Amino acid sequence: MSRTTPGYAVAYLRDVDFNDKIVAYLERIDATMEEYGGRFVVHGGQLHPLEGEWPGALVVIEFPSTQAALDWYASPAYQEILPLRTENTHSIATVVDGVPTGYRATDRLERMPAG
Repeated sequence: MSRTTPGYAVAYLRDVDFNDKIVAYLERIDATMEEYGGRFVVHGGQLHPLEGEWPGALVVIEFPSTQAALDWYASPAYQEILPLRTENTHSIATVVDGVPTGYRATDRLERMPAG
């Protein structure tokens, strides 16, 4: 039986030029996520660096699946507003697979190559 695991869109933003275009992006992003079941989990909260330097803001958006996150990012609605962010920040973004409920670190051993 296959369990659907959440997918996450993660962005690390530095040097944000907080201008009218960023405001427009923030005003419009929620509507782009609705169809795909996205919700903010982290949105620029206070960072508490424990290792290394983190001179920026972190954003994490949870989706019901990795495919939903990828579909949202590729959607015409999000692609329309994406330049509002990319042209006014230095940032990196990715989509990453989540883990199922009850996941334990040792579960990773099952997916490790033998050797």
